[in-house]
This record gives sequence, structure tokens and C-alpha cells, in this order.
Amino acid sequence: MRPTVLIAATCRWVSTARLTMAMANAGCTVDAVCPPRHPLSKTSAVRQTHTYRSLTPLTSFSDAIAAAKPDFIVPCDDVAALLLHRLYDREQHRGKAGQLICTLIERSLGAPASFPVVFARTAFIELAREEGIRVPETSVIVGIDDLGKWIAHKGFPTVLKADGTSGGEGVRVIRTIEEAERAFQGLRVSSFSALARAARRALVEQDKTFVWQSLLRRPSTVNAQAFVAGREATSAIACWKGTVLASLHFEVLSKQYPAGPASVVRLIDNAEMSAAAEKIARRLNLSGLHGLDFMLEGSTGNAYLIEINPRATQVGHLTLGPRRDLPAALYAAASGNSVQEAPAVTENDRIALFPHECIKNPASAFLRSGYHDVPWEEPELVRLCVQAHRKQDAWYPRQKWIQAFSADRLPRP
Repeated sequence: MRPTVLIAATCRWVSTARLTMAMANAGCTVDAVCPPRHPLSKTSAVRQTHTYRSLTPLTSFSDAIAAAKPDFIVPCDDVAALLLHRLYDREQHRGKAGQLICTLIERSLGAPASFPVVFARTAFIELAREEGIRVPETSVIVGIDDLGKWIAHKGFPTVLKADGTSGGEGVRVIRTIEEAERAFQGLRVSSFSALARAARRALVEQDKTFVWQSLLRRPSTVNAQAFVAGREATSAIACWKGTVLASLHFEVLSKQYPAGPASVVRLIDNAEMSAAAEKIARRLNLSGLHGLDFMLEGSTGNAYLIEINPRATQVGHLTLGPRRDLPAALYAAASGNSVQEAPAVTENDRIALFPHECIKNPASAFLRSGYHDVPWEEPELVRLCVQAHRKQDAWYPRQKWIQAFSADRLPRP
């Protein structure tokens, strides 16, 4: 039996296309629900694409499910995961009529009791602490008074994070009182960076998903997290009914920009990260693909779990040997067949992720010393990435203007 997977995407991320190709190579039949002109259209891996309409997102998803009849769904960005949670709630209120979709979402993501936790940073960290996982102290910050008390207790630097954000958009490392107050207010009311991102997606990518959210400036929950000095690390895991089937653990060597996605990673074995992944998967009864972010403390090497990504991450397509092939593990779980892992794509433990590192620095030494993860088998996808980079270059001057405009007009505490 060839299980059908529905790839759910609201962002035009290249990593979504890479994962789709890997799922097809693992043996799955792949459909996708995504915006028009998505990089998925440049691959040969998708049987059929279904249009994601940002103004009617839940209907877009339910229509795609009805047409594709998938065995499971893989969300590839945070908005897609959140929309599946909301679709579950909507269908649950329909009773028997919504049972098929609810069952499908549970099969794909895991227990619905986990849905609120994975998007609430402080609640997730407290749950991890209960499991005996090493975590930094984290607390919800309600107002400026709370912020002052936190700083008096923890000092500087400290980290502020907004719920419902990803890719570094809602994270600020702060070092002064003035900086803390500005960051808190900006994160709470939908910061200027979110406005810039919404404008960029609307103007450059014709995606209006975030425009209304940024204009309405809905208050966000802001969390403070103790700063851990060290190196960033990340794990990608494939789970089924609370059991980790396959995992990848990486140390981040380079990032596209300070708060952005990794551009170079190094494959590592880390017992503490592996144990944390197993405990989280079991406690939340997870299924599907998920990511965990860590800080490796510089002085001790201890792994501190700092957050969860309730969806596929940008390294999830990499096939790197036994129990390091996430698509093959997920295919086997969904089909009931034994795992047929693909050969490792490289023996090099340093991997330069395409297109981030070559965009950041075409002369990067990592492109020569590491494995450069370019999808040469899909030349149209490579060409699209180059064209998208040119559009982004043209956009940056406007983005800086919007950031400056928004920063001057943020309401003061």
C-alpha cells in the first residue's frame, strides 16, 4: 500500500519542496495544499496541488483533504500547524460529521491535548521540566512590572519570546532596561518585524496571510527566558503515537542572519537531546514530524531544551543513515511496512543548507568543506531559488523603511 500524504504549507519555503521530494522518494503518494506559485510547483514529486486561500484557510484545508483523501498530513510551517488545530476544533463541534477529519488530524499530529501546549512557550517548558528535561527558567510576562521583576531576578542578558512566532521573528535578546521595554511592547502588539514580514510576503510573494493580523496588531503572550550562553542546536524527529521512530541532531554552525534559520549544521550524537526528544514525544503523544531547539551550554556542554516546533523543519528531508531517515520512518509507520531507509546522502557531518548559505555568502568556506545540499535533480527548483533571492534583494531597502516607520510609531509602555 502506498500511503498518501498531504503536505500543508502556507509559506513558500524551499524546505517544504525538499521534504515533499523526500516523502515521494520514500514511497508515498504526495498531494499538497499550498499558495499559488509555491516552489512545490517546480518539482516532479507532487501528484496534485490544491490551492491554499489565505482569506478562507480552513475551507482550503478541508477541501484539500476531501479531494486528496490522505492517510496523514504533514504541516510544514507554524501557521499550517495552527490551522490544522483550528480545523480540528471546528470539526469536533460538528460531531459525527467531522469525525473523519478529526481522526485524520489526530493520526497525523498526535493527541489533541498537546495542541495548546506546543504553541505556549512557558507551558511547554514547564511540561518539559516535569519530565526531568534540562530547561532554562521561563515565565509569562504580563506587563512592565513583571518585566522589571524578572530582570531584577535574572539580570542581563535575558531573552523575550512571543507565542505564535517562528524563524526568530518573535525572539529578542536584551541587555538593557530600555531595550527590554521596547522589545516587550513591540512583541506584545505585533512588532514592526512582523509588519515588515507581512508586507514582504504580500508584495513580493502575493501572499496576504499575515496582512490583517499585523494591521489588527492583536496582543501576543510574551515570555521571558533565562539566557543560556553557548551554541545553538536542533533536533528533527519522526514520531508515531508517542514513540520516536527516527531523529536527526545538529549543532548550528552558521545562520543566514542572527535571528534567522540555520545555514550550516553539523550532525552530532547527543544523548541528552535524544532523551529529551523521547520524553517529549511520549508525554505529548506526538505523531508526525516535529523539531526541538536546544542551547548547548558553553561551559558544560549541557543541552537545554528551549522550544518545540510543531511541524516539519528545514532539515527533515535529509537522509543520513539508519534511524536518521525521517521520511522513510514515517512512510513505514503509515503503511505498516518495514523501514526501507535510503543510503546516506553524505558521510560529511557538515551540511550547508540550500539556498541559505550560498545566499548569505557565495564564497563561504562551508560550501567547499561541507556537503552542499543542492537539489540538482530538480533544476527548475534551483532556478526558482535564485530568482526569489533577487526579488528579496530588491525588497530589503523597502523593508528597512517599514521597520523604521513602525518602530517610531509603536505605542510606548
